[in-house]
Amino acid sequence: MTAERGAGVDAGMGAALSYLAELEAHNDRAWFAETKAERARALAAFDGLVADVQQRVGAFDPAVLGHDPKKLTFKLTRDTRFSNDKSPYNPSLRAHVGPAGKLPVPVGYYLMVRPGGRSFLGGGLFAAMFKDATDRVRRAIAADGDAWERVVEGLAPLQVEGEALKRVPQGFDATHPQAGWLKFKSWYLELPVPDEDVAAPGFAEAAAREFERMKPLNDFLNRALEGFEMPAR
Repeated sequence: MTAERGAGVDAGMGAALSYLAELEAHNDRAWFAETKAERARALAAFDGLVADVQQRVGAFDPAVLGHDPKKLTFKLTRDTRFSNDKSPYNPSLRAHVGPAGKLPVPVGYYLMVRPGGRSFLGGGLFAAMFKDATDRVRRAIAADGDAWERVVEGLAPLQVEGEALKRVPQGFDATHPQAGWLKFKSWYLELPVPDEDVAAPGFAEAAAREFERMKPLNDFLNRALEGFEMPAR
C-alpha cells in the first residue's frame, strides 16, 4: 500500500512508532512507569488514527459505526500467565474495527502498528480457537464453493491465509473442489505496511482503501457466521 507522503510525516504516529521501538528495547515496568507522558501521546495519536479509519470504513461498511474508537483498541499489557515470554508489554498498537467493536466475530478490519516494518492491515477470521465459527465457515465454503472462489480470486494480489489441518476434517468431502480451503481453521488477509506509510499523513485514507478491498471476504465470512455467539467467559 502507499499512503500520501506529500505533506511529510504525521508527528503523532511517527512519535508513536518511536515510543514503541523504545518500549521493545526497555520492556520493563520501571521504564513503562517513567514514560507515562510519552505513552499517553502515542495512545492518543493511535486513538485518533482509529477514529479516522472507522469513519472512512463506515462509508462503505456502516456496520462498523456506533462504537467508541477508544474501545476498539487493545492494551499494551500482556497476559504472561501461560507464556514462556514474561516481558510485561506488547510493543504494538492494535485495534479491531468491526460490527461488534473489537470482538473478533462478526469479522471486521484489524490494524496493528509495530515498528520495524511489522505493521499490517488485516481482514477476515483470525480466531481459529472458535470451533463453531470454523465449522460454520467450512460449511458455507462447501455449500457454495463457486462463490468462495470468486471472492478469493477477486482479492488478488492479496492472498487468504490461515491456520490449517493436514487433512480435510471429518464430515467434509475430501474430494470437494475446495478441499484445500476446508482444511483451514481461520481465513484472513494480512497486508504489511512499512513504517513510512504508517507515519504518513494519508495513512488513514490509504488504510480504508485497502480495507474496502478486503470487504468481500468479510461479507462472505459474516454471512456464514450469522447466528454465531461468542463463548461466555
